Amino acid sequence: MAPPSWSRLTVRQRLTATVALLTTLALVAVGATLYVLESRRIDRAIESGISQELGEFRALRSEPDPDTGRPFASAERLLEVFLERNLPDPDEQLFAFPAQGRPSYQGEYDARLQRSAEFPALVRRLSTTGGTRTLRIDGHTYRVAVQPVRVGSSTSAFVVAHDVSASRAYLRELLVTYALLAALSVILVAGVASWSAGRLLSPVRRLRETAQGISDGDLGGRIEVTGHDDLSDLQRTFNAMLDRLEAAFAAQRQLLDDAGHELRTPLTVLRGHLEVLDVDDTEDVAATRTLLLDEIDRMSRLVDDLLMLAKARRPDFVRTRAVDVEALTLGAVDRARALADRSWVLDGVARVNARLDGQRITQALLQLSENAARHTHEGDEIGIGSRLHEGRLELWVRDTGPGVDPALAPTIFRRFAQGEDAHEGFGLGLSIVSAIAEAHGGDVVLDPTDAGATFRIRLPMEAAT
Repeated sequence: MAPPSWSRLTVRQRLTATVALLTTLALVAVGATLYVLESRRIDRAIESGISQELGEFRALRSEPDPDTGRPFASAERLLEVFLERNLPDPDEQLFAFPAQGRPSYQGEYDARLQRSAEFPALVRRLSTTGGTRTLRIDGHTYRVAVQPVRVGSSTSAFVVAHDVSASRAYLRELLVTYALLAALSVILVAGVASWSAGRLLSPVRRLRETAQGISDGDLGGRIEVTGHDDLSDLQRTFNAMLDRLEAAFAAQRQLLDDAGHELRTPLTVLRGHLEVLDVDDTEDVAATRTLLLDEIDRMSRLVDDLLMLAKARRPDFVRTRAVDVEALTLGAVDRARALADRSWVLDGVARVNARLDGQRITQALLQLSENAARHTHEGDEIGIGSRLHEGRLELWVRDTGPGVDPALAPTIFRRFAQGEDAHEGFGLGLSIVSAIAEAHGGDVVLDPTDAGATFRIRLPMEAAT
């Protein structure tokens, strides 16, 4: 679990801090690598410089004295000629230590080295065997190489001393400059990261503000979509979700209002008859009982229809499988014959297997058949059929009744919408049919006809594969 101090930071602050930390770690790693590699290069350069000086000194021993043209007569003369001919590298000194007397040198004067007691002592120890050692004087590091020199009976020592600390001083200056530039880079990167994070997270901020508005009851707020990245897709998805929520809440409010209005009438009837009921009159009690039971049946039917419409929004409302459309159509005609004494006709069948919920589609066809029976009379014709048309599966119910008033056609599929000649029901039947069609990805339409009415359920290509 993150520490409380970290958890209290905003996402923008966390992103900025993370980028700054990663940048710092990367720059530190680069600086450390640079230091190690440059230190090794300096060490190799120092050892190479010392080896070069010793090699040049050995080469001079095989040459004659430039003044006499003969071999060098003494070690002191050999060292004198070498120091005259050679200039030391930066931070380097060349010394000639004779057996007797003061040493001479070539290079810049180094008081720390030449006034120390450690340096002459080290030279005396190595004057017979030679070798290279590291010498520390007052926190300063030197690399000292001693080459014994013997010419005839005279002995001396050739010494190369390199100031390692001075050579590394350039590296330290470089690292100080690098550290300053790295610090400025981290500040710059953190600033750019904070600005970029603010811009990238602005859709999330607007999403939060919109969500807060929704919590306050405003479902009309939407996020302005900008760009084409993942956050833009999130904005579009969120707006689509808000559209669905707003539609669902609006439908819910409308449903509650309509249901309350429709239930108020039978409840008023129940209350009115109970208030005037004469309990001593058996005939009045029996009539009132029959009437009240009929009203209760109507309310039960209304509740069942409302539950059906509420379930239509659930993903498991329809359970599709391969269905023989011909058998489904024939079964719907057989079931519809029991609804009323009408001339039931099979208009046609689609001989195809479709992937749909057979029970729900049969329910929709029977609902349309009941609606047609309610608006027709004995002997009128009602036809049921199915077909494949323009890549879609169509199932319909038609009748030869009075038809639908064109003024009511745009609202006929709404909840509690009823025609002027409706004598029973609550106007939910066609809403249920529409919900079943929409759950299959299709719709239901009223065909324009000169006589009668034809309701057609149209299912998309995906449902008829």
